[in-house]
Amino acid sequence: MGQVNIPNSKKNKVTNKGKFFAYWGWNWASYSDSDIRFKGEDYDFTLSNVRAQDRQTKFSFRNYFKPSNISIPQTNYRIGYFFKENYTVSIGVDHMKYVMIADQNVTIDGTINIGNIKYDGTYTRKEVKLAADFLRFEHTDGLNYLNVEVKRFDNIDHWFGLDLENLQINLTEGLGTGVLYPRTDTSLLGKERHDNYHLSGFGLSAGIGLNVAFFKHFFIQADLKGGYINMPSIKTSLSVLDSASQSFYFFQNNILIGGKFRLF
Repeated sequence: MGQVNIPNSKKNKVTNKGKFFAYWGWNWASYSDSDIRFKGEDYDFTLSNVRAQDRQTKFSFRNYFKPSNISIPQTNYRIGYFFKENYTVSIGVDHMKYVMIADQNVTIDGTINIGNIKYDGTYTRKEVKLAADFLRFEHTDGLNYLNVEVKRFDNIDHWFGLDLENLQINLTEGLGTGVLYPRTDTSLLGKERHDNYHLSGFGLSAGIGLNVAFFKHFFIQADLKGGYINMPSIKTSLSVLDSASQSFYFFQNNILIGGKFRLF
């Protein structure tokens, strides 16, 4: 009798080691309250538990996909490499936007002596309203977290009873660290505002995501990411004597689109 060929029902194994990947996407961010210290030649004060929020760009095809506008929304972009089958190293930018909520009441401690009759004085646990003539403070172009991440990458098709060659479901989780390079827009007590990029501090982060790959090369990914940001050197005016410092926690929801490829 001749040999009977039994068809192999298993999909061809998708391998990752040696592949590069890249993605582009968008984030929705939130921030913990923070204490912000402002220092200059004639003032040194701290505002406690300042509230802030992100700034979402209104969705439209023009705002999110026109080439000249794609850097305006809150975006995440990254390129990386599978140095092992289940591990990646990557570098990227989380372009968030941080906006202090205007006209909120906060507690102030410290001194102001700049010749402003309304605000000059010594403060000890006093309440102040962050009106337009006192402070507007935001990192809106943006709160740029330049970071390196190491992540684990696991196929979880079997969780869903799937065995498809052109569709894979993967779980990612990992850690990151990097620097903050914000463009801070600050109006403080009538001083000439500063609105340039400045290396301001560092960040730590961790995240988990669900990656759905199509035709072995393309994927969409949903991430949850949180971390800690510490910025001891924020520029607030054109004077070298003026600065601010703050630290806070952040949380992101991310939607990403990307691809995997080999160079050789």
